[in-house]
Amino acid sequence: MTPATPANPANPATTATPAVHGRTAPGYETVRRAFERAFDGNPRMGAALAVRHHGELVVDLWGGVADTRTGRPWERDTASVIFSCTKGLMSVLAARLVAEGRLDYRAPVATYWPEFAQAGKGGIRVLDILAHRSGLSAPRRALSPSDVLDWHTVTGALAEQKPLWEPGTGYAYHALTHGWLIGEVIRRITGLPVREAFARFLAEPLGADAWVGLPGHLGGRVAHLHAGAGLVGHVARQAAARVPGDPDWPGRAMTLGGAFTPELITPDGGFNDPAVRAAEIPGAGGVATARALATLWSATVTATEGVRLLDDTTLESALAVQTEGAPVFDVPGPWPRWGMGFQLDSAARRYLSPGSFGHDGAGGQVAFADPGAEIGFAFLTNQMEADEDLRATAVVDALRETLSG
Repeated sequence: MTPATPANPANPATTATPAVHGRTAPGYETVRRAFERAFDGNPRMGAALAVRHHGELVVDLWGGVADTRTGRPWERDTASVIFSCTKGLMSVLAARLVAEGRLDYRAPVATYWPEFAQAGKGGIRVLDILAHRSGLSAPRRALSPSDVLDWHTVTGALAEQKPLWEPGTGYAYHALTHGWLIGEVIRRITGLPVREAFARFLAEPLGADAWVGLPGHLGGRVAHLHAGAGLVGHVARQAAARVPGDPDWPGRAMTLGGAFTPELITPDGGFNDPAVRAAEIPGAGGVATARALATLWSATVTATEGVRLLDDTTLESALAVQTEGAPVFDVPGPWPRWGMGFQLDSAARRYLSPGSFGHDGAGGQVAFADPGAEIGFAFLTNQMEADEDLRATAVVDALRETLSG
């Protein structure tokens, strides 16, 4: 792509399409072109793309604007909030403990976290919290912004809470609570805060720039998030469709009853707030580079940087379908499918093949692995969209075409 005029945050509408930097291995030119097209009509967008094939980095691209307020460009080492892609990484961490014999998917959660048995939850299994079947998709009481920064406040509230439906009989997306639920189990087993367990068992062995709880001195590397027109319209339509007086459990699941806005960001708040990024919010608060995410997912299916995170036997168990079809609350389809916390290929999220697994994230983030092709993939962007957002989908389609060709 021809280098373009630098971004002008004061007048983004007249800014030329941003330049794309980085490299692609021979044969991956179609993937690069698909990534470049994602910037068309989006002069305020920043994004990064990384793909590993058979463990080797074959696509490493970035471009656009990391912060529209200042015009700071997206650089090679720019990181971004990965939202629910964090759930996928927490599921990898749980699977590591299963492989080591320290965690049993079918054991009651209370085996590891005794206080969780309150309010009739003694029979809820680890697989139920991983597969969004625990009945704890949203808090019954509102949590404040300061509450969500304190691990013990949130996990204590979840331990005390009565489920919203009979656990195991159906599912609803645990948009934010998922991370604290499996995270507390991991903390009880390892004796480590989640940020340390994630670093020790996943990120550090691979030298991956990924964190659950961003160290304060790295704040200058993180992209500033902004809502695109698609996300703004999506939130407005959801608000208009709500029935007054009915409990908005899906909405409460996303906002924790008011701790966050429906968009998850404001110009200086939500996941743009350094305090939020520094907190352990393992359902949505991970921060990473695309290169790091692709490396982590690659290592789940093939040796990458000398490391294999999960063996084939563990993967077979972890990818067995646990949840699919319509949820317990009225949410329009198509609906995702989940294994043991892993988002599986479905009509709601097409990955590379039916065997792919990973997790997407709010606003357009996509990260996954494909065992058959030995692929690790990550697309990140700071321009958050919704509904018919095809930016990452088009790149995945181009990758599928490249590999099949």
